[in-house]
Amino acid sequence: MMRKNASILVASNNKGKIREIKDIFENFNIITLKEYEEKINKTLEVNEDGKTFSENALQKVTELVNQIDENIICLGDDSGISIDALDGFPGVHTQRWMDANDHIKNLALLEKMKGVPFNLRTCHYTTAIAIANKETKKVVESTLDGILTEEVIGENGFGFDEIFMLDNGKTLAEITSEEKYLISPRRKALEEIKNYLLNN
Repeated sequence: MMRKNASILVASNNKGKIREIKDIFENFNIITLKEYEEKINKTLEVNEDGKTFSENALQKVTELVNQIDENIICLGDDSGISIDALDGFPGVHTQRWMDANDHIKNLALLEKMKGVPFNLRTCHYTTAIAIANKETKKVVESTLDGILTEEVIGENGFGFDEIFMLDNGKTLAEITSEEKYLISPRRKALEEIKNYLLNN
């Protein structure tokens, strides 16, 4: 069983992700990649070239564990949108398939889906969260199903929120942060990882 206030090294410097992780892991000491690199005066390399979200998340934490001397828990994630009519594209390449900002990428995805009828526009938002240290590895994956819109809708979001429609007819960019938090696959996966750490 992991004690509270133990340190967790997160394979990210993304402020939004770090804030969410700190909220959920409120009794742990969360360290960003940048903070840890400054502490040990060394740059750590983290790659992600796996074929699935879980493979990428596990690869991140495994590579971190192999580069550090202390036996600290490392946490990494990978997430993205998979569109059924495009055979799961962009999937694990969501962040990297196009050298552009999120809005431009979303418009390009809508262009690829131009003319595809509503009932065939199913898509999935998947997040994988992995942890590892010298003794253990675990990965948890969570998915939210939705429909790809025909145009960008909403302003309260980021990433692909403005093109991901829920069963209630609203996009992730139209609902409040509180509503999004309740259905977030990232939150669900992080909560499951936290429970695992506290009980094993």
